[in-house]
Amino acid sequence: MAKKDYYEILGLDKGASDQDIKKAFRKLALKYHPDRNPNDKKAEEKFKEINEAYQVLTDPQKRAQYDQFGTTDFNGGGFQGGFGGFDFSDLGGFGDIFDSFFGGGFSSGRRKNGPERGSDLEYTLSLTFEEAVFGVEKEISVTRNERCEACNGTGAKKGSHPHTCDKCNGTGQVRHQRSTPLGNFVTMTTCDKCGGRGTIIKNPCEECRGKGIVRKHRKIKVKVPAGVDTGNIIPIRGQGEHGKNGGPSGDLYINLRVSPHSKFKRKGFDIYLDAHISFGKAALGTSLKVPSIDGDVKYEIPPGTQPGTVFRLKGKGVPKVDGRGRGDQYVNVIVDIPKNLNEKQKEALMMFMEASGEIEPRDVEKKSFIDKIFKNDSK
Repeated sequence: MAKKDYYEILGLDKGASDQDIKKAFRKLALKYHPDRNPNDKKAEEKFKEINEAYQVLTDPQKRAQYDQFGTTDFNGGGFQGGFGGFDFSDLGGFGDIFDSFFGGGFSSGRRKNGPERGSDLEYTLSLTFEEAVFGVEKEISVTRNERCEACNGTGAKKGSHPHTCDKCNGTGQVRHQRSTPLGNFVTMTTCDKCGGRGTIIKNPCEECRGKGIVRKHRKIKVKVPAGVDTGNIIPIRGQGEHGKNGGPSGDLYINLRVSPHSKFKRKGFDIYLDAHISFGKAALGTSLKVPSIDGDVKYEIPPGTQPGTVFRLKGKGVPKVDGRGRGDQYVNVIVDIPKNLNEKQKEALMMFMEASGEIEPRDVEKKSFIDKIFKNDSK
């Protein structure tokens, strides 16, 4: 009788499709793989369980026998090959996913000392408002790993060369087999003699000390196009860290941060600006000089302009990064109301209110007469 319920181990119901079985295994294998859970015996045992369940349920003959009798015959041979005998190539590229998570180590025999792409780098570049709007060329300094020029990246002293590791025969990996009650398990680990490189350097390069790479400070020019904004990223291909074993270089990503402007506010490619005028100019109309990113612009404010009126200056916004035109500038009119009026201003406003019919002439006369009395008494 089977000691374990294979369907329950994979979190499935009996009668699950092959696709469901494969999907469930992928999820659990990633979660419990020993490389993701080092020194965790429970995770290792769980991984063996799901591996065992997968092999039974994906084999039509074994699954039929298990479904009928609750057990299956492994013929004492155990699970052969790979980790528990599972061939990751059957998963259609799933072995590559495991390699990306755990750095390889399966029975596919992939070498870890093959060409490797260099790492990408990031750099945060600060710009002024004007630099972001009109574009600029900047020179930045980055520190990165570069291929050692003294040994051309081999790590060996000039005139010598690396030798093939005699422990892993140049594969960079060592095969280990162990017997368990479930059968023979085969794992691949990084060669401890060559560190996974597959080669031994007897005469290391003095410049890089056998690493094949050195740290360098480099000045790189960055062309910032007009119209960029905070959050934009400029990729510079091939300016990241150099690859290993002849692999290509990584890329450099420039993260942009733009300082705010004291007057202008930007939204997308449009610019917003507040313009203050007196209530007299708002009522009578005026010619207003409006600042823009191109310089001052003359704009005619029509009579009777109300507070909060927004005027549009077409084409006076930020240039678009793709070069297809520019945004607009929007001017929000703020009518200033004076807080402290002198006597002359008060009198003028009273006359305006009289002319507008807001107050009767006698009210003004009475108030003026009373004001004069109080003024005479105070002398």
